[in-house]
Amino acid sequence: MARIRWSRLVVAAAAALLTVSALSACSEANSTQRATGSENPWEITGATTSTGPSGPRAGVPDSARQAENSDGGEMDRLALNAVADIEEFWTENYSATFPGKFRPVSELVSWDGNAAERDSIEFCGMSTHELVNAAYCGADETIGWDRGVLLPALVEQFGEMAVVMVLAHEYGHALQIPAGIATEESPGLVTEQQADCLAGVFLRHVAEGDSPHFTLNTTEGLNGVLGATVAVRDRDPDDPENVHGSAFERVTAVQMGYTSGADACAGIDEQEIEERRAGLPVTFEEPGEEYLQLEITEDSLRDMAAALADILPVAGSPDYDYDGVPARCSDAASTAPVAYCPVTDVIGTDVDALAERAGETGSADEPLSAIVAGDYNAFVVFVSRYTLAYQNGKQLSLTGADSAGLRTACLSGVVTTALSRENSDPRLSAGDLDEAVSGLLADGLAASDVNGDVVPEGYLRLDAFRLGVLEGEGACLAEYT
Repeated sequence: MARIRWSRLVVAAAAALLTVSALSACSEANSTQRATGSENPWEITGATTSTGPSGPRAGVPDSARQAENSDGGEMDRLALNAVADIEEFWTENYSATFPGKFRPVSELVSWDGNAAERDSIEFCGMSTHELVNAAYCGADETIGWDRGVLLPALVEQFGEMAVVMVLAHEYGHALQIPAGIATEESPGLVTEQQADCLAGVFLRHVAEGDSPHFTLNTTEGLNGVLGATVAVRDRDPDDPENVHGSAFERVTAVQMGYTSGADACAGIDEQEIEERRAGLPVTFEEPGEEYLQLEITEDSLRDMAAALADILPVAGSPDYDYDGVPARCSDAASTAPVAYCPVTDVIGTDVDALAERAGETGSADEPLSAIVAGDYNAFVVFVSRYTLAYQNGKQLSLTGADSAGLRTACLSGVVTTALSRENSDPRLSAGDLDEAVSGLLADGLAASDVNGDVVPEGYLRLDAFRLGVLEGEGACLAEYT
Protein backbone atom coordinates (compact mmCIF):
# COMPACT_ATOMS: atom_id res chain seq x y z
CA MET A 1 0.00 0.00 0.00
CA ALA A 2 1.04 3.60 -0.38
CA ARG A 3 0.35 7.12 0.68
CA ILE A 4 -0.51 9.39 -2.22
CA ARG A 5 2.61 10.34 -4.21
CA TRP A 6 4.72 7.54 -2.80
CA SER A 7 4.13 3.89 -3.11
CA ARG A 8 5.13 0.75 -1.39
CA LEU A 9 5.73 -2.89 -1.76
CA VAL A 10 8.34 -5.51 -1.78
CA VAL A 11 7.70 -8.84 -3.44
CA ALA A 12 9.42 -11.95 -2.13
CA ALA A 13 12.08 -13.48 -4.34
CA ALA A 14 10.82 -15.07 -7.52
CA ALA A 15 12.35 -18.28 -8.75
CA ALA A 16 15.91 -17.73 -9.90
CA LEU A 17 15.32 -19.31 -13.28
CA LEU A 18 17.71 -18.25 -16.00
CA THR A 19 16.10 -17.04 -19.20
CA VAL A 20 17.73 -16.60 -22.59
CA SER A 21 16.38 -15.35 -25.90
CA ALA A 22 15.51 -18.70 -27.44
CA LEU A 23 14.12 -20.15 -24.21
CA SER A 24 10.72 -19.91 -22.63
CA ALA A 25 10.80 -20.72 -18.90
CA CYS A 26 8.22 -22.29 -16.60
CA SER A 27 4.80 -21.00 -15.52
CA GLU A 28 1.13 -21.49 -14.28
CA ALA A 29 -2.46 -19.75 -13.97
CA ASN A 30 -6.48 -19.27 -13.60
CA SER A 31 -10.21 -19.46 -14.65
CA THR A 32 -13.21 -17.73 -16.15
CA GLN A 33 -15.81 -19.91 -14.47
CA ARG A 34 -16.49 -19.87 -10.75
CA ALA A 35 -17.98 -22.12 -8.12
CA THR A 36 -21.11 -21.10 -6.27
CA GLY A 37 -21.90 -22.91 -3.06
CA SER A 38 -21.73 -26.63 -3.76
CA GLU A 39 -21.59 -26.18 -7.54
CA ASN A 40 -17.90 -26.57 -8.17
CA PRO A 41 -16.82 -26.55 -11.83
CA TRP A 42 -13.46 -27.99 -10.82
CA GLU A 43 -15.10 -31.15 -9.48
CA ILE A 44 -18.08 -31.94 -11.71
CA THR A 45 -16.64 -34.45 -14.16
CA GLY A 46 -14.67 -37.65 -14.27
CA ALA A 47 -12.78 -38.79 -11.21
CA THR A 48 -12.01 -35.28 -9.98
CA THR A 49 -11.80 -35.24 -6.19
CA SER A 50 -10.87 -32.86 -3.39
CA THR A 51 -9.65 -35.59 -1.07
CA GLY A 52 -8.01 -38.30 -3.18
CA PRO A 53 -4.30 -38.83 -3.86
CA SER A 54 -2.21 -36.33 -5.76
CA GLY A 55 1.04 -37.12 -7.56
CA PRO A 56 2.50 -40.15 -9.38
CA ARG A 57 0.25 -43.21 -9.55
CA ALA A 58 1.61 -46.17 -7.63
CA GLY A 59 2.48 -49.33 -9.53
CA VAL A 60 2.32 -47.81 -13.02
CA PRO A 61 5.27 -48.69 -15.30
CA ASP A 62 7.47 -45.79 -16.37
CA SER A 63 7.09 -44.37 -19.84
CA ALA A 64 9.42 -45.52 -22.60
CA ARG A 65 10.10 -41.84 -23.49
CA GLN A 66 13.81 -41.00 -23.48
CA ALA A 67 15.85 -37.85 -22.95
CA GLU A 68 19.35 -37.04 -24.15
CA ASN A 69 21.91 -37.02 -21.31
CA SER A 70 19.47 -38.55 -18.83
CA ASP A 71 20.89 -40.20 -15.74
CA GLY A 72 17.86 -42.51 -15.44
CA GLY A 73 17.20 -41.19 -11.95
CA GLU A 74 14.03 -40.27 -10.10
CA MET A 75 13.76 -36.70 -11.43
CA ASP A 76 14.18 -37.74 -15.05
CA ARG A 77 11.64 -40.54 -14.65
CA LEU A 78 9.18 -38.02 -13.19
CA ALA A 79 9.80 -35.59 -16.06
CA LEU A 80 9.61 -38.25 -18.78
CA ASN A 81 6.37 -39.69 -17.41
CA ALA A 82 4.95 -36.17 -17.37
CA VAL A 83 5.98 -35.52 -20.96
CA ALA A 84 4.56 -38.87 -22.09
CA ASP A 85 1.16 -38.08 -20.56
CA ILE A 86 1.20 -34.53 -21.95
CA GLU A 87 1.96 -35.83 -25.45
CA GLU A 88 -0.74 -38.47 -25.20
CA PHE A 89 -3.27 -35.83 -24.17
CA TRP A 90 -2.46 -33.42 -27.00
CA THR A 91 -2.33 -36.25 -29.55
CA GLU A 92 -5.95 -36.99 -28.70
CA ASN A 93 -7.22 -33.43 -28.17
CA TYR A 94 -5.14 -30.96 -30.20
CA SER A 95 -7.26 -31.09 -33.37
CA ALA A 96 -10.47 -30.35 -31.45
CA THR A 97 -9.31 -26.74 -31.08
CA PHE A 98 -6.32 -26.15 -33.34
CA PRO A 99 -5.66 -26.75 -37.06
CA GLY A 100 -3.77 -29.80 -38.26
CA LYS A 101 -2.42 -32.62 -36.12
CA PHE A 102 -0.30 -32.56 -32.99
CA ARG A 103 3.43 -32.92 -33.61
CA PRO A 104 5.67 -33.92 -30.68
CA VAL A 105 8.85 -31.99 -29.97
CA SER A 106 11.93 -33.33 -31.72
CA GLU A 107 13.95 -34.12 -28.61
CA LEU A 108 14.06 -33.99 -24.81
CA VAL A 109 17.21 -32.98 -22.95
CA SER A 110 18.18 -33.43 -19.30
CA TRP A 111 21.11 -31.89 -17.44
CA ASP A 112 22.41 -31.36 -13.92
CA GLY A 113 22.75 -27.71 -12.96
CA ASN A 114 25.18 -28.76 -10.23
CA ALA A 115 27.54 -30.54 -12.63
CA ALA A 116 31.06 -29.31 -13.21
CA GLU A 117 31.58 -27.21 -16.32
CA ARG A 118 33.52 -30.01 -18.02
CA ASP A 119 30.50 -32.30 -17.62
CA SER A 120 27.95 -29.85 -18.99
CA ILE A 121 26.26 -30.18 -22.36
CA GLU A 122 24.69 -27.71 -24.76
CA PHE A 123 20.99 -26.86 -24.80
CA CYS A 124 19.61 -24.36 -27.26
CA GLY A 125 23.09 -23.19 -28.19
CA MET A 126 24.29 -22.55 -24.65
CA SER A 127 26.11 -24.40 -21.92
CA THR A 128 24.00 -26.03 -19.23
CA HIS A 129 26.66 -25.29 -16.61
CA GLU A 130 24.76 -23.72 -13.67
CA LEU A 131 21.67 -23.41 -15.87
CA VAL A 132 18.80 -23.78 -13.40
CA ASN A 133 15.81 -23.84 -15.70
CA ALA A 134 13.25 -25.78 -17.66
CA ALA A 135 12.59 -24.49 -21.14
CA TYR A 136 11.35 -24.97 -24.66
CA CYS A 137 13.88 -24.13 -27.38
CA GLY A 138 12.17 -22.91 -30.52
CA ALA A 139 15.38 -23.03 -32.53
CA ASP A 140 15.43 -26.84 -32.64
CA GLU A 141 12.03 -27.67 -31.08
CA THR A 142 13.38 -29.32 -27.96
CA ILE A 143 12.38 -29.26 -24.30
CA GLY A 144 14.99 -29.46 -21.56
CA TRP A 145 15.17 -29.39 -17.78
CA ASP A 146 17.62 -29.23 -14.92
CA ARG A 147 17.28 -32.48 -12.97
CA GLY A 148 19.92 -31.51 -10.41
CA VAL A 149 18.64 -28.25 -8.90
CA LEU A 150 15.32 -27.04 -10.27
CA LEU A 151 13.22 -30.21 -10.31
CA PRO A 152 14.25 -31.38 -6.82
CA ALA A 153 13.53 -27.89 -5.46
CA LEU A 154 10.07 -27.87 -7.02
CA VAL A 155 9.29 -31.31 -5.59
CA GLU A 156 10.54 -30.36 -2.13
CA GLN A 157 8.56 -27.11 -2.00
CA PHE A 158 5.37 -27.98 -3.86
CA GLY A 159 5.28 -31.70 -4.65
CA GLU A 160 5.70 -33.75 -7.83
CA MET A 161 2.75 -32.13 -9.58
CA ALA A 162 4.67 -28.85 -9.71
CA VAL A 163 7.12 -30.55 -12.09
CA VAL A 164 4.21 -31.79 -14.19
CA MET A 165 2.88 -28.23 -14.30
CA VAL A 166 6.23 -26.80 -15.39
CA LEU A 167 6.60 -29.32 -18.24
CA ALA A 168 2.99 -28.83 -19.33
CA HIS A 169 3.78 -25.12 -19.54
CA GLU A 170 6.90 -25.72 -21.62
CA TYR A 171 4.95 -28.01 -23.92
CA GLY A 172 2.43 -25.21 -24.25
CA HIS A 173 5.18 -23.11 -25.84
CA ALA A 174 5.81 -25.90 -28.34
CA LEU A 175 2.14 -25.78 -29.38
CA GLN A 176 1.72 -22.04 -29.87
CA ILE A 177 3.13 -21.40 -33.32
CA PRO A 178 1.80 -24.60 -34.96
CA ALA A 179 -1.59 -23.84 -33.41
CA GLY A 180 -1.55 -20.35 -34.91
CA ILE A 181 -2.20 -18.56 -31.61
CA ALA A 182 1.23 -16.89 -31.48
CA THR A 183 4.10 -15.93 -33.75
CA GLU A 184 7.80 -15.37 -33.20
CA GLU A 185 6.98 -11.67 -32.81
CA SER A 186 4.31 -12.16 -30.15
CA PRO A 187 5.05 -10.33 -26.87
CA GLY A 188 6.60 -12.51 -24.19
CA LEU A 189 3.79 -11.86 -21.72
CA VAL A 190 1.23 -13.13 -24.23
CA THR A 191 3.13 -16.34 -24.97
CA GLU A 192 3.76 -17.01 -21.27
CA GLN A 193 0.10 -16.50 -20.37
CA GLN A 194 -0.95 -18.78 -23.22
CA ALA A 195 1.47 -21.47 -22.05
CA ASP A 196 0.13 -21.19 -18.49
CA CYS A 197 -3.37 -21.56 -19.85
CA LEU A 198 -2.48 -24.61 -21.97
CA ALA A 199 -0.91 -26.18 -18.90
CA GLY A 200 -4.20 -25.63 -17.09
CA VAL A 201 -6.02 -27.52 -19.84
CA PHE A 202 -3.80 -30.55 -19.24
CA LEU A 203 -4.12 -30.29 -15.46
CA ARG A 204 -7.89 -30.60 -15.81
CA HIS A 205 -7.31 -33.84 -17.71
CA VAL A 206 -5.17 -35.10 -14.83
CA ALA A 207 -7.70 -34.04 -12.20
CA GLU A 208 -10.45 -35.90 -14.05
CA GLY A 209 -8.48 -39.12 -13.57
CA ASP A 210 -7.45 -39.61 -17.20
CA SER A 211 -3.67 -39.27 -16.95
CA PRO A 212 -1.88 -42.65 -17.00
CA HIS A 213 0.91 -41.68 -14.60
CA PHE A 214 -0.55 -38.95 -12.36
CA THR A 215 -3.50 -37.93 -10.22
CA LEU A 216 -4.41 -34.46 -8.94
CA ASN A 217 -6.82 -33.52 -6.16
CA THR A 218 -8.31 -30.07 -5.84
CA THR A 219 -7.07 -29.31 -2.32
CA GLU A 220 -3.39 -29.79 -1.53
CA GLY A 221 -2.66 -30.97 -5.08
CA LEU A 222 -3.91 -27.86 -6.85
CA ASN A 223 -2.78 -25.68 -3.95
CA GLY A 224 0.77 -26.92 -4.52
CA VAL A 225 0.58 -26.31 -8.26
CA LEU A 226 -0.70 -22.78 -7.72
CA GLY A 227 1.95 -22.23 -5.05
CA ALA A 228 4.60 -23.01 -7.64
CA THR A 229 2.89 -20.53 -9.95
CA VAL A 230 3.17 -17.83 -7.32
CA ALA A 231 6.83 -18.68 -6.76
CA VAL A 232 7.74 -18.42 -10.45
CA ARG A 233 6.36 -14.95 -11.05
CA ASP A 234 7.69 -11.59 -12.17
CA ARG A 235 8.96 -9.82 -9.09
CA ASP A 236 9.83 -6.53 -10.80
CA PRO A 237 7.16 -5.50 -13.35
CA ASP A 238 9.36 -2.58 -14.45
CA ASP A 239 12.03 -4.98 -15.72
CA PRO A 240 11.47 -5.51 -19.48
CA GLU A 241 12.90 -9.02 -19.15
CA ASN A 242 10.09 -10.00 -16.77
CA VAL A 243 7.53 -11.57 -19.08
CA HIS A 244 5.81 -14.28 -17.07
CA GLY A 245 3.27 -11.98 -15.46
CA SER A 246 2.44 -11.40 -11.84
CA ALA A 247 1.26 -14.19 -9.55
CA PHE A 248 -2.26 -12.80 -9.96
CA GLU A 249 -2.01 -13.01 -13.75
CA ARG A 250 -0.37 -16.43 -13.81
CA VAL A 251 -2.94 -17.99 -11.51
CA THR A 252 -5.63 -16.46 -13.68
CA ALA A 253 -4.21 -17.95 -16.87
CA VAL A 254 -3.87 -21.49 -15.47
CA GLN A 255 -7.43 -21.49 -14.21
CA MET A 256 -8.70 -20.15 -17.55
CA GLY A 257 -7.35 -23.26 -19.24
CA TYR A 258 -8.46 -25.56 -16.44
CA THR A 259 -12.08 -24.45 -16.37
CA SER A 260 -12.68 -23.20 -19.92
CA GLY A 261 -10.40 -25.32 -22.10
CA ALA A 262 -8.03 -24.60 -24.97
CA ASP A 263 -10.38 -22.10 -26.63
CA ALA A 264 -9.74 -19.73 -23.73
CA CYS A 265 -5.99 -20.02 -24.32
CA ALA A 266 -6.40 -19.14 -27.99
CA GLY A 267 -8.21 -15.97 -26.89
CA ILE A 268 -5.27 -14.63 -24.87
CA ASP A 269 -3.61 -11.70 -26.64
CA GLU A 270 -2.42 -8.21 -25.71
CA GLN A 271 -5.94 -6.79 -25.71
CA GLU A 272 -7.33 -9.58 -23.52
CA ILE A 273 -4.52 -9.15 -20.99
CA GLU A 274 -4.98 -5.38 -20.93
CA GLU A 275 -8.71 -5.75 -20.36
CA ARG A 276 -8.06 -8.28 -17.61
CA ARG A 277 -5.69 -5.87 -15.89
CA ALA A 278 -8.59 -3.39 -15.77
CA GLY A 279 -6.49 -0.42 -14.73
CA LEU A 280 -4.76 -2.29 -11.89
CA PRO A 281 -1.23 -1.11 -11.03
CA VAL A 282 1.31 -3.19 -12.94
CA THR A 283 4.40 -0.97 -12.66
CA PHE A 284 6.06 1.02 -9.91
CA GLU A 285 5.41 4.74 -10.30
CA GLU A 286 8.64 6.06 -8.85
CA PRO A 287 12.22 4.75 -8.56
CA GLY A 288 12.65 2.85 -5.31
CA GLU A 289 8.90 2.48 -4.76
CA GLU A 290 9.20 -1.30 -4.67
CA TYR A 291 11.16 -1.03 -1.43
CA LEU A 292 8.60 1.09 0.43
CA GLN A 293 6.12 -0.41 2.86
CA LEU A 294 3.20 1.25 4.59
CA GLU A 295 3.66 0.35 8.24
CA ILE A 296 0.81 -1.48 9.95
CA THR A 297 -0.08 0.90 12.78
CA GLU A 298 -3.24 2.16 14.42
CA ASP A 299 -2.96 5.35 12.36
CA SER A 300 -2.59 3.53 9.04
CA LEU A 301 -5.50 1.24 9.94
CA ARG A 302 -7.65 4.27 10.77
CA ASP A 303 -6.80 5.67 7.34
CA MET A 304 -7.73 2.36 5.76
CA ALA A 305 -11.02 2.34 7.70
CA ALA A 306 -11.83 5.79 6.34
CA ALA A 307 -11.13 4.58 2.80
CA LEU A 308 -13.31 1.51 3.34
CA ALA A 309 -16.22 3.68 4.45
CA ASP A 310 -16.02 5.52 1.12
CA ILE A 311 -15.62 2.40 -1.02
CA LEU A 312 -18.35 0.25 0.58
CA PRO A 313 -20.48 2.59 2.71
CA VAL A 314 -22.33 1.05 5.64
CA ALA A 315 -25.28 2.76 7.33
CA GLY A 316 -24.08 3.20 10.89
CA SER A 317 -20.40 2.36 10.37
CA PRO A 318 -18.87 -0.31 12.60
CA ASP A 319 -16.81 0.69 15.59
CA TYR A 320 -13.11 -0.15 15.78
CA ASP A 321 -11.07 -1.46 18.68
CA TYR A 322 -7.30 -1.43 18.15
CA ASP A 323 -6.48 -3.04 21.50
CA GLY A 324 -7.09 -6.59 20.32
CA VAL A 325 -9.75 -8.97 19.04
CA PRO A 326 -13.01 -9.22 21.04
CA ALA A 327 -12.61 -11.37 24.14
CA ARG A 328 -16.24 -12.42 23.87
CA CYS A 329 -18.74 -12.29 21.04
CA SER A 330 -22.05 -14.06 21.50
CA ASP A 331 -22.70 -14.65 17.80
CA ALA A 332 -19.26 -15.26 16.31
CA ALA A 333 -15.89 -16.82 17.07
CA SER A 334 -12.81 -14.68 17.53
CA THR A 335 -10.53 -14.66 14.47
CA ALA A 336 -7.04 -13.34 15.19
CA PRO A 337 -5.45 -11.01 14.30
CA VAL A 338 -8.67 -9.22 13.23
CA ALA A 339 -12.23 -10.15 14.16
CA TYR A 340 -15.70 -8.79 13.53
CA CYS A 341 -18.42 -9.17 16.16
CA PRO A 342 -21.86 -8.73 14.56
CA VAL A 343 -23.85 -8.31 17.78
CA THR A 344 -21.76 -5.32 18.86
CA ASP A 345 -20.82 -4.22 15.32
CA VAL A 346 -17.18 -3.91 16.32
CA ILE A 347 -14.00 -4.77 14.38
CA GLY A 348 -11.23 -5.62 16.82
CA THR A 349 -7.59 -5.72 15.75
CA ASP A 350 -4.40 -6.93 17.39
CA VAL A 351 -2.23 -4.38 15.61
CA ASP A 352 1.13 -5.98 16.47
CA ALA A 353 -0.01 -9.43 15.35
CA LEU A 354 -1.39 -8.00 12.11
CA ALA A 355 1.90 -6.19 11.49
CA GLU A 356 3.74 -9.51 11.88
CA ARG A 357 1.62 -10.91 9.06
CA ALA A 358 3.15 -8.39 6.68
CA GLY A 359 6.40 -10.27 7.23
CA GLU A 360 9.89 -9.55 6.06
CA THR A 361 10.67 -8.58 2.51
CA GLY A 362 11.71 -11.26 0.06
CA SER A 363 15.13 -12.84 0.12
CA ALA A 364 17.17 -14.20 -2.76
CA ASP A 365 18.07 -17.07 -0.42
CA GLU A 366 14.56 -18.46 -0.94
CA PRO A 367 14.23 -18.43 -4.74
CA LEU A 368 11.18 -20.70 -4.88
CA SER A 369 9.13 -19.18 -2.07
CA ALA A 370 5.40 -18.80 -2.65
CA ILE A 371 5.23 -16.38 0.28
CA VAL A 372 4.99 -12.81 -0.98
CA ALA A 373 5.79 -10.69 2.04
CA GLY A 374 4.43 -7.17 2.30
CA ASP A 375 1.94 -4.81 3.85
CA TYR A 376 -1.09 -5.74 1.77
CA ASN A 377 -0.93 -9.35 2.96
CA ALA A 378 -1.92 -7.81 6.31
CA PHE A 379 -4.19 -5.00 5.15
CA VAL A 380 -6.36 -7.32 3.06
CA VAL A 381 -7.28 -9.30 6.19
CA PHE A 382 -8.38 -6.06 7.88
CA VAL A 383 -10.32 -5.22 4.71
CA SER A 384 -12.03 -8.61 4.78
CA ARG A 385 -13.39 -8.08 8.30
CA TYR A 386 -14.86 -4.75 7.21
CA THR A 387 -16.60 -6.48 4.32
CA LEU A 388 -18.29 -8.72 6.92
CA ALA A 389 -19.69 -5.59 8.57
CA TYR A 390 -20.84 -4.46 5.13
CA GLN A 391 -22.59 -7.80 4.55
CA ASN A 392 -24.15 -7.59 7.99
CA GLY A 393 -25.62 -4.22 7.04
CA LYS A 394 -27.21 -5.90 4.02
CA GLN A 395 -28.59 -8.63 6.30
CA LEU A 396 -26.59 -11.32 4.53
CA SER A 397 -25.53 -14.48 6.31
CA LEU A 398 -22.03 -14.22 7.73
CA THR A 399 -21.49 -17.94 8.20
CA GLY A 400 -20.50 -20.65 5.75
CA ALA A 401 -17.03 -20.96 4.23
CA ASP A 402 -18.34 -21.60 0.70
CA SER A 403 -20.86 -18.75 0.78
CA ALA A 404 -20.05 -15.97 3.27
CA GLY A 405 -16.34 -16.79 3.23
CA LEU A 406 -16.01 -16.63 -0.55
CA ARG A 407 -18.26 -13.56 -0.69
CA THR A 408 -15.90 -11.93 1.80
CA ALA A 409 -12.91 -12.71 -0.42
CA CYS A 410 -14.79 -11.37 -3.43
CA LEU A 411 -15.73 -8.10 -1.73
CA SER A 412 -12.14 -7.76 -0.55
CA GLY A 413 -11.22 -7.90 -4.23
CA VAL A 414 -13.70 -5.11 -4.94
CA VAL A 415 -11.98 -2.95 -2.33
CA THR A 416 -8.57 -3.88 -3.73
CA THR A 417 -9.51 -2.52 -7.14
CA ALA A 418 -10.89 0.68 -5.62
CA LEU A 419 -7.63 1.17 -3.72
CA SER A 420 -5.76 1.17 -7.04
CA ARG A 421 -7.49 4.35 -8.21
CA GLU A 422 -5.32 7.40 -8.71
CA ASN A 423 -6.92 9.43 -5.90
CA SER A 424 -7.01 6.62 -3.35
CA ASP A 425 -5.16 7.14 -0.07
CA PRO A 426 -3.79 4.67 0.86
CA ARG A 427 -3.21 3.47 -2.66
CA LEU A 428 -2.43 0.06 -4.12
CA SER A 429 1.03 -0.48 -5.62
CA ALA A 430 2.31 -2.94 -8.19
CA GLY A 431 2.71 -6.25 -6.42
CA ASP A 432 0.10 -5.71 -3.71
CA LEU A 433 -2.21 -8.08 -5.57
CA ASP A 434 0.44 -10.77 -5.33
CA GLU A 435 0.68 -10.23 -1.59
CA ALA A 436 -3.06 -10.82 -1.31
CA VAL A 437 -2.85 -13.88 -3.59
CA SER A 438 -0.08 -15.31 -1.43
CA GLY A 439 -2.10 -14.96 1.75
CA LEU A 440 -5.26 -16.31 0.17
CA LEU A 441 -3.39 -19.39 -1.00
CA ALA A 442 -1.42 -19.88 2.23
CA ASP A 443 -4.15 -19.68 4.87
CA GLY A 444 -7.10 -17.87 3.31
CA LEU A 445 -7.87 -15.60 6.29
CA ALA A 446 -9.20 -12.96 3.92
CA ALA A 447 -11.59 -15.59 2.56
CA SER A 448 -12.94 -16.72 5.93
CA ASP A 449 -16.44 -16.27 7.27
CA VAL A 450 -17.18 -14.52 10.55
CA ASN A 451 -16.05 -17.61 12.49
CA GLY A 452 -12.80 -17.96 10.55
CA ASP A 453 -13.96 -20.96 8.51
CA VAL A 454 -12.23 -21.29 5.13
CA VAL A 455 -12.79 -23.57 2.12
CA PRO A 456 -9.76 -25.89 1.76
CA GLU A 457 -9.43 -25.30 -1.99
CA GLY A 458 -7.02 -22.41 -2.48
CA TYR A 459 -8.11 -21.91 -6.08
CA LEU A 460 -11.68 -21.22 -4.95
CA ARG A 461 -10.44 -18.52 -2.60
CA LEU A 462 -8.34 -17.00 -5.36
CA ASP A 463 -11.19 -17.27 -7.85
CA ALA A 464 -13.56 -15.37 -5.55
CA PHE A 465 -11.01 -12.63 -4.92
CA ARG A 466 -10.31 -12.30 -8.63
CA LEU A 467 -14.03 -12.03 -9.41
CA GLY A 468 -14.27 -9.03 -7.10
CA VAL A 469 -11.12 -7.44 -8.51
CA LEU A 470 -12.24 -7.76 -12.12
CA GLU A 471 -16.05 -7.65 -12.05
CA GLY A 472 -17.09 -5.72 -8.97
CA GLU A 473 -19.59 -5.83 -6.13
CA GLY A 474 -22.62 -6.87 -8.16
CA ALA A 475 -20.86 -10.00 -9.36
CA CYS A 476 -19.90 -10.93 -5.78
CA LEU A 477 -23.45 -10.59 -4.46
CA ALA A 478 -24.89 -12.52 -7.41
CA GLU A 479 -22.32 -15.31 -7.33
CA TYR A 480 -22.08 -16.12 -3.63
CA THR A 481 -25.54 -16.41 -2.13
